[in-house]
Amino acid sequence: MIRILLFSLLVSTAALAAADESALAKQSQNPVANLVSIPIENNLYFDVGPSGERAWTTIVKPVIPTPVGDKLNLINRFIAPVIYLEGQDAVELAPEDQSDLGGLEVFPGSGSEFGLGNLQYQAFFSPAQPGKIIWGVGPVIELPTNTDSTLGTDTWSAGPAAVVLSMPGNWVVGLLLQNIWDFAGDDDEPDINKSVVQPILNYNLDDGWYLSATTTMTANWEAQSGEEWTVPLGGGGGRLVRFGQQPVDFKLMAFWNAEKPRFGPDWSAQFTVKLLLPK
Repeated sequence: MIRILLFSLLVSTAALAAADESALAKQSQNPVANLVSIPIENNLYFDVGPSGERAWTTIVKPVIPTPVGDKLNLINRFIAPVIYLEGQDAVELAPEDQSDLGGLEVFPGSGSEFGLGNLQYQAFFSPAQPGKIIWGVGPVIELPTNTDSTLGTDTWSAGPAAVVLSMPGNWVVGLLLQNIWDFAGDDDEPDINKSVVQPILNYNLDDGWYLSATTTMTANWEAQSGEEWTVPLGGGGGRLVRFGQQPVDFKLMAFWNAEKPRFGPDWSAQFTVKLLLPK
């Protein structure tokens, strides 16, 4: 009898632990959750630029919620990119490519570049006790923190951001939108008018495992006609695990760009490590 009771207790404890992992994984997928987290997102891009080189970015995205009274939370989200661009070889350009590079018939090549891109800050005001529909709205601002002109523009930009999602059953489904415009900085820099469209789609399995097709689409409205959109399609999966008492969310994804600027990447891979600091 004692053995049966001990076995039942172990099974119940394991089931509760698995349920806790799955619930925390689901909470981690909510951009405006009342949860401190430090995602470190690594992206590798293939076939970039006139000679089809690679680019790599590591983006640190700490999220720090702060209560605002009893009814609202302020979700502070920071986006700090570190970028490496491989040098481009000298290549002869096809006629259709020459207009994108100032009429050059031969691209002279360029050296590799490594450094910090432009820092973004997003501030979402979100209900402290959300219902079935979870939402957040607020401003986003981009600072000219780039260490080289190839890694970002020397202008200040800002605009609105909004997110709405629902978490029925095992699903996390939603949409994040933002748009920024330049308002200060170097007058010689090009105008900024950029959108981010991020569909959120995750399906949670047992033991902290999940599938994800969450992607980030971008639009540069100042680009030439037909060169505005980057639309990646793909997905992957991840799992939330614990190292001692520390929960960590691992995610691996791959994307093909169905729409992109002429010299944008064809493919990309993404590996994210997210440290969670639940209360």
